Amino acid sequence: MKLLPPHLHASFNALLHGRLHDPHSLLGLHSAGELWQIRVFSPHSQAVQVQLDGTWQELTRVHPAGLFIWQGTEKPDSRYLLQFHEAHRQYEQEDPYCQPQEIAEFDLYLFNEGKSQQAYAVLGAHPGTVNGIEGVRFAVWAPNAERVSVVGDFNHWDGRINPMRSLGASGVWELFIPRLPNGSLYKFEIRNRHSGQVLLKGDPYARAWEMRPGTASRVVAEACYSWQDQPWLEQRRSHDWLHRPMNIYEVHAGSWRRHADGRFYRWSELADELIPYVQTQGYTHIELLPITEHPLDESWGYQSTGYFAPTSRYGSPDELRAFVDACHQAGIGVILDWVPAHFPRDGFALAYYDGTALYEHEDPRLGMHQDWGTHIFNFGRNEIKSFLISSAHYWLDAFHIDGLRVDAVASMLYLDYSRKEGEWLPNKFGGRENLEAIDFLRELNIMVHQCFPGALTLAEESTAWPMVSRPTYLGGLGFSMKWNMGWMNDTLHYMALDPIYRRYNHNNLTFGQLYSYSENFVLPFSHDEVVHGKRSLLDKMPGDAWQKFANLRLLLTYQMTYPGKKLNFMGNEFGQGREWNVNEALQWQLTDIDWHRGVQAAARDLNHLYRDLPALHDLDFDSQGFSWIDCHDADQSVLSFLRQARDGSFVLICLNFTPIPRHGYRIGVPYDGVYNEIFNSDAAYYAGGNLGNPRLTTINTSWMGFPHLLELTLPPLSGIILQMQK
Repeated sequence: MKLLPPHLHASFNALLHGRLHDPHSLLGLHSAGELWQIRVFSPHSQAVQVQLDGTWQELTRVHPAGLFIWQGTEKPDSRYLLQFHEAHRQYEQEDPYCQPQEIAEFDLYLFNEGKSQQAYAVLGAHPGTVNGIEGVRFAVWAPNAERVSVVGDFNHWDGRINPMRSLGASGVWELFIPRLPNGSLYKFEIRNRHSGQVLLKGDPYARAWEMRPGTASRVVAEACYSWQDQPWLEQRRSHDWLHRPMNIYEVHAGSWRRHADGRFYRWSELADELIPYVQTQGYTHIELLPITEHPLDESWGYQSTGYFAPTSRYGSPDELRAFVDACHQAGIGVILDWVPAHFPRDGFALAYYDGTALYEHEDPRLGMHQDWGTHIFNFGRNEIKSFLISSAHYWLDAFHIDGLRVDAVASMLYLDYSRKEGEWLPNKFGGRENLEAIDFLRELNIMVHQCFPGALTLAEESTAWPMVSRPTYLGGLGFSMKWNMGWMNDTLHYMALDPIYRRYNHNNLTFGQLYSYSENFVLPFSHDEVVHGKRSLLDKMPGDAWQKFANLRLLLTYQMTYPGKKLNFMGNEFGQGREWNVNEALQWQLTDIDWHRGVQAAARDLNHLYRDLPALHDLDFDSQGFSWIDCHDADQSVLSFLRQARDGSFVLICLNFTPIPRHGYRIGVPYDGVYNEIFNSDAAYYAGGNLGNPRLTTINTSWMGFPHLLELTLPPLSGIILQMQK
């Protein structure tokens, strides 16, 4: 220790004990009176050398724990090269402790103020070049740490070797490590300043993680993917989504299909099979259940630990980019299910990140989600807003995602969500509204719509919160659309009834028109409706096998003709028999059976009609696009209504919710002429009974407030769509 100045002995002891707050004051290149010193701590090396003037010079080992010092009269260039000799390897590296601070003060200011929309460009692991030296810059936010180190497979996971520089009151720590190869595994070792607790944590801003059950973050090179979707993005900027069809196929990438040995499909394989299928079936968008990295398959991705990292289950980040690119070139949008409401309690991830409640609330009355046993984000903390808004920005920017379906919005809006009296804290005005979460959601939506014109945000919000899908400047939350959970629940409750009882529940189908245009609604039959004992859509239907399949075709007909954009979970479209199981592929073998193949064909034809006929999508969010013909025929459980477009085109829909065929059924129509049946869910092609209508000519008699009428045959448990012949 005689070469080490006495005033640094305490710093070295702190380094040995993993408590050194300012490692750059001890390590690296320093003046020592009239001399210069290079100080290196390498506890696993037998010897360390430095290359100066083209020759290798030995550093003196001044402490058995691994402190090495070179001393000379001439100041070396700060880019000097070190050579480390360990028992089983030898490697070279420039000195991490001779590199300048890289993060700008302005970036730290934006982050601390909650105004950073691209904090992922500041924090995390970033391969790059500093002073002509290639390496990786690491940065992490841990304001209550005494010491933070980068540990990984490159330094024996030893927290003494690469302690980081503190960037003061920002709470951010930084270190540039030269020559780290792409793919290196790493974590942050954090010592809490108050308790002395040492934690080993993954990187909140990591762009990749190792495959579960491993929990380390992974260094990945900056994206070099060459996108080919510029025409799609240009078209998206001016896309009139209010008046265009939107029919979403909700997919869990790990169980849509699987290899025979149980392996997941990679993104390239999904591109080869999923995209053509979606095109053929007539969907406009794919919505991916969360693909942010997560440790447990059974969470379906909803308990995320990597808010900037695509899960390693299906391939690399660039493979995901190629999948999205292929979707866009095929004319298919991609929506990401995104989860800003809560995060899991896994010790390697965000929970108590620096030994304190950093991302979450300390008080469980604010910070613990009762239903899922997860932590709730502290939306009132500026750095958390920067974190979450930057995550949204990253997916839309780096992966060209077309929209975010924001999960569990209702749980964010209410402080008493799923809580009993006494288990929650009111806001500063004494109310139950989470004011900080409201502000966050508005800022999120403003960012998305300003930075990514044409990108959409969809709220899963199950309450009567007003103006969810109205602009923030009008007092709304700013979402593009909202899932219509009331319509979904009423519809599925009605369809599960034996038809003999449906007459007493007719209002389940008619009540929705009282609020259908208060929001921009999506009609969802999602994954949540086919798990946890709720049964598949097919199995929810009453009756024998024939009635179940007829009911399912009728349900899909009702959904596709009712006002609102559409969403169906994978498997709904062919009558998946059992509940969805995240650990198994869908039952594709069922499509070899006529009844299932018939449902699939009916869904396909309905999807294409919805896309091709403006009357079925143009005014989805406007009451001018819908009018009842007859909503009062509860005794026969029949509904009839009119859908129309801005150009005046229209179609008629008649739905018979009983197993009784209705002959000579009369409905009023607005115009005289010939009407053709363009869809019939009872067609033989769909494995139905093939009862239908030939060309229908109006009778010049007023009926139901219309000047003309048609006499129809309504097949049992079926829906028909009629179009006037031009």
